Amino acid sequence: MLGLCTVLGGQAHAQGAPPEPGLAPPTIVAPAARRPVVRRVARRAAPRRIFGNDGSAAAAADVLGQSATPPTLPPGTFDLGNGLSILLNYTGQGATNPVGGIRRGTAWAGQLFFGIDADLNRLAGIDGGSVHVAVTNRHGRSLANDVIGNNTSVQEIFGGGQTTRLTLLSYQQKLFDNRLDIEVGRLVANIAFLNSPIYCNFQTNSACGNPTFVFKTSNFTFWPVSSWGGHAKAWLTDKVFVHVGAYEVNPLHQQPGDNGLDFSTKGATGAIVPFELGYSTTFANDALPRNYGIGGWVDRSDYPDPVRDVAGGRAVLTGLDPRTRFGRSGVYARFDQMIWRPDPTGVQGLTLFGVAMTGTGGRLIEDYFLEIGALQTGTFAGRPYDTVGFVINTQKFSDLALSNIYAAQASLGVSRKIPEHQIMMELNYGIQVAPAIRLTPNLQYIVNPDQTRFPYRTKNIPDAFVIGAKLSVDLFTLAGLARGPGSP
Repeated sequence: MLGLCTVLGGQAHAQGAPPEPGLAPPTIVAPAARRPVVRRVARRAAPRRIFGNDGSAAAAADVLGQSATPPTLPPGTFDLGNGLSILLNYTGQGATNPVGGIRRGTAWAGQLFFGIDADLNRLAGIDGGSVHVAVTNRHGRSLANDVIGNNTSVQEIFGGGQTTRLTLLSYQQKLFDNRLDIEVGRLVANIAFLNSPIYCNFQTNSACGNPTFVFKTSNFTFWPVSSWGGHAKAWLTDKVFVHVGAYEVNPLHQQPGDNGLDFSTKGATGAIVPFELGYSTTFANDALPRNYGIGGWVDRSDYPDPVRDVAGGRAVLTGLDPRTRFGRSGVYARFDQMIWRPDPTGVQGLTLFGVAMTGTGGRLIEDYFLEIGALQTGTFAGRPYDTVGFVINTQKFSDLALSNIYAAQASLGVSRKIPEHQIMMELNYGIQVAPAIRLTPNLQYIVNPDQTRFPYRTKNIPDAFVIGAKLSVDLFTLAGLARGPGSP
C-alpha cells in the first residue's frame, strides 16, 4: 500500500483516506456543548470533509463532524465564502534505522497536497450536491525499500508514484435528509473504506492509512492512484449504516509517471467491491464516541499467482512471469472506542482501537492480520491537542509465500527456519507546535522483517529499530487564512 493518510473526509479512509494511499492530525472532536442544537441526523447535513489537515488519504476518512473547528470547516481549510473552500498542506516523514535491516540508512518522503471542495447548494442551488478535487505531488525515498528490505513501509506517505497527479475528482450527492450519501467519479477505495482518522496518528504503513493486509491480498485501490468508482452509504438510524462501493482495477494507473489524467478504462482488469455494516457515534450523541464495523471485499480482477509461472512451474526458480489468476476475497472486523474522558465538555481522552482481517478466497501471500492500539488525546497541562499513541500488529505469511523462500533456499543447499510472522509496532508523541504545524517523533520496531522480496537471501533480515519523525504543515493556517487546533 502506498502512503495513504492525506484525505480524511468521509477522511486517503479508507474507513472513513486513502490515501494509502495516507497522516491525520489527532482525532479532536468539538464538545457536544459547543454544537448547535439540531435533530440527531442533521449532524450529517454538512458537506463531507474530504481532506484532513495533513493532506493525506487517511486524513480523508469520514470524521462525521468531529474536529476542533466548526463542523463545516475542517482544520486548515480556507473558506472563499462563495461555496468554495481549499486546502494546501505538506506532509513529510523521515526515518533512519540505527539497528537492524539489511543495512543502515536514512530516508525522507513527502507529499504536497492541494484540494478543492465545492458546495453546489451555494454555487448552483443543487441541494446536497458537492464536487471534490485533489492534486498531489509525492517525492522522496522509502527506508523499507532501500535498506530494511521488508514488505511494509515505515513511511506511510511514500508510494503511489513519486510524481504529480490528479488524485481525486468526484461528485457527491446527499439524499433523503442526508440518510443516503452517494459519491462517483475518479476515486480510491481506501479513503472511503477501512479507514479511520485515528490510524494516521501513526507513521508506520502497517496501520496508516489502512491495515496493510488488504493491499497485500487484493487489488484494493489506494491513494493517490485513482480510477473510476463509486460508493453509497445509507444510515439506517443515526448510528447504524450500510456502506458498499465498486472501483475499477487498472494496473496502468500505477505505473511510474502516471499523472491521473487518463480517464479511459484501457488496461482495466476488473473491479473490487468493498462493503461494511457499521455502528458509529460522535460527541453529539455519545459521551464516549465509538465506531464498530464488520465488512469485507470481493475482488473480481486479475492478480499474479504468488507461486506458479505461466508454464506451471515455480516462478521463483524459473524466472518466468507469474501465471494470471482471477478473483480474491476477504473479511474484517474493526473498532475504536473512547474509554476515558476526564472532562465531559472536552475532547481529551483515551481511545482504544483494533482490527482483525483474513482472506476468504484466492491464492494469498498472507493468512491474517491482527492489530491493537491506543491513542491518548491531551497529555500535559496546557497541551490539549498533543497525543500519545501506540500500535502493534502482526502479519501472518501464508504457506504459499513461505514456500517460495524455502524453494529458493533449497536451490542453494540451505535449510533453515523462516519466520511466519512479521510484527510491527510504533510508539509516538504528537506535538501541536502551533495551529498550523504538527510534529510527531516516533520509535518503530520490526520483529522478523519479512524477506519475500529476497527469497535467495541466506540469512534472516535482522530485527529493525527505526527512529522516525512526521511533519504536517497547513499552509493556509500558517498564512493566517484558516484555523487549526488551538487557533483563537
